[in-house]
Amino acid sequence: MPLAVIPTPVGNLEDMSPRAVRMLKEADVIACEDTRTSLPLLRHFGISARLVSYHAHNEKGRAEHLLSLLAEGKNVALISDAGTPGISDPGREIVLRCIAEGVDVTVLPGPTAFVPALVLSGLQPHPFLFHGFLPDKQGEREKVLLELAPLQCTLVFYVSPHKAEKHIRHTADVLGNRKAALVREISKVYEEARRGTLRELADSVAGGIRGEIVLVVEGASPPEPDGDRWKEAARAMLSEGLSSREVVKIVSKEYGLSKNDVKSFLFAEKAED
Repeated sequence: MPLAVIPTPVGNLEDMSPRAVRMLKEADVIACEDTRTSLPLLRHFGISARLVSYHAHNEKGRAEHLLSLLAEGKNVALISDAGTPGISDPGREIVLRCIAEGVDVTVLPGPTAFVPALVLSGLQPHPFLFHGFLPDKQGEREKVLLELAPLQCTLVFYVSPHKAEKHIRHTADVLGNRKAALVREISKVYEEARRGTLRELADSVAGGIRGEIVLVVEGASPPEPDGDRWKEAARAMLSEGLSSREVVKIVSKEYGLSKNDVKSFLFAEKAED
């Protein structure tokens, strides 16, 4: 039998799909991050399968148990407290073990926090890079942010409420005071999207904030053309006898410029002559 990886709502119970409910009802065993969190959800939908804990502290050992159940032909489902298992929640270990053992895995589409937050941010939705949680230690966090700094794609992070101000302010220090959005409580009553610069968002949470938080940050700006060096290079090529067409082709490629910009410059140069 395949392992079924099943997303659960991040806020609103109406986000639970009929297929997810059916497969959980068919499961012999449901592995969940915290039985205390999952029980109310399962009871709401009339699901009464046996629960086993599967969390960050027992993931490797519990994977062996789940594999043995799958080998016996049991229907095993995996859920997390909210969202899709394996995305900043336990799940990757058992999926990898199933792949290694030749056990089929099926993953249902469904709720996750970062996609709605990305759209709500108003920032460029693609390309984007989802990073998840940044490291707690400042040195490790700075190393990660420095690696991300040159990327021109939109960056998406999960942020713990009690670390929000410190992490957002540090992100501004390393990446610069970029445009960003703080989206919290996706699909819940108090869903909110705050938009501004990173430092404005850090100030907005200085008094504290509650709920599940997604931080969306604009990517790095494209590098500026290399000053006026390309103009000097273009003039030098013309003086050496290259045609305007050849100069446009070479300069636009070497300096990352549009051909129209180079053509306009050459036209202005000729007009001045």
